[in-house]
Amino acid sequence: MTVQQHAVQVRVFAQYLRDLAALLDPGRGWYGVFCARDPDGMRACFDGTEVPPWDVVESLLQDLAAVRGAAYAARESVRAAELCAASAAAYDVRPGGVRALADRLDVMLREQAYAAQRVRTAEGPGGEPDALAWARDDHARATARCAEIRNRLAAAERAVREDRSRVEPEAGASRSAVTPVPGPRRPVEDESVPAPARAPAPKRRKARGARFAGLEIEDEAEAAPLPSVTPVLPSASPSATAPRGARFGGAPAEDRPAPASPGAQADPDARRAADDAVELLVRLRAEGRSGEAHVVLCEAAGWPPGRLPVLAEALHAAGLEADWASLLWEVSSLPPAELAAAAGALAAAGRHGDCGRLLRQGVARPAGEIADAVVALGQAGLEFEARALLGAFVRVRTPQDAARVAEGGPGHLVPQLLAAAREVSAAREWDVVHALRVAGIAAP
Repeated sequence: MTVQQHAVQVRVFAQYLRDLAALLDPGRGWYGVFCARDPDGMRACFDGTEVPPWDVVESLLQDLAAVRGAAYAARESVRAAELCAASAAAYDVRPGGVRALADRLDVMLREQAYAAQRVRTAEGPGGEPDALAWARDDHARATARCAEIRNRLAAAERAVREDRSRVEPEAGASRSAVTPVPGPRRPVEDESVPAPARAPAPKRRKARGARFAGLEIEDEAEAAPLPSVTPVLPSASPSATAPRGARFGGAPAEDRPAPASPGAQADPDARRAADDAVELLVRLRAEGRSGEAHVVLCEAAGWPPGRLPVLAEALHAAGLEADWASLLWEVSSLPPAELAAAAGALAAAGRHGDCGRLLRQGVARPAGEIADAVVALGQAGLEFEARALLGAFVRVRTPQDAARVAEGGPGHLVPQLLAAAREVSAAREWDVVHALRVAGIAAP
């Protein structure tokens, strides 16, 4: 593929991002977070000088779901994945692209370690729930980005090797057909002059840009030392407070005993299906067929909910953490009853963090579907998860949206909504009470 064709792929995705952003409010949702934290980086993505990480694109699609509906956003995610993959592949094989990816991975590993350190600090005595929520979300994003960069780096190195294998035989044939002409000999007195010292590398500047959008970046001088292994997010102590940050939306309780590994309990069909899916995904990723890989994830989202924990374990074991994040997004777009069943399966398997992430992604749904999901969770005995979903909803959606949830659900949702708003702040509770009264709904 020529340089011009590569540039076209990048421009097409940049135009897609601009069209997507035109449908969103830059003052709300994830788009608002990215614009506030890294406006220059987002502008670079819209200009085509940067390719955003997939988790950033996913977050914009969540905002789109709030505007156009979950079904529309789910369909759009397939096209977004194809364009993003093609743009990244073209961007990475440009001159210096492999080196840039390696540097980016180095920086992102440091961000992952820094986020893990923030999690440990926030889990300690005096830690703030909101700080813990942001730290956990930053760690999840950094982990997904490390996996994504590794996949891109492997694909770019493979493409460079293939290009060299095609060029070198032609160059060798040309050299053999031409008689070499000796060049002028350097004077003897100059042969002792040492070669000039190809200058010391400049100090790397603080990491910026949309590739880091959404992450809290620490000062380069205070960066944690790069660990020898990928840091593992520490599990919360039994006394830790459940996080309630705008990004986390209230996680399921961490003090519930986790059952044995789902893989050990899985029926053979579930294990076989998970292994087959992972084998196919690995092959598609290695061949650069990201669009087809995303289709596999969309199909897996419709599997029986009991298979999700088994698939999660298999994906993580294969180093496909980014694919698991994409799969959770697709599951969050399922109908309310299926969403509740998936959340219940993850919680029952001890994957409480994944369950919380799934629920907070679900807050982009229309208010009526949120009401249905809360009812379905309650009927499944998942009262804590129902409260977590409402807590996430009242944090990131307007009080008027909360009133619409009450309109579309049974009467007992009103006190639950108010309790969730009270956990945010007294002001948010009052705003919800006012919205309920304007809608003609009596607040206790």
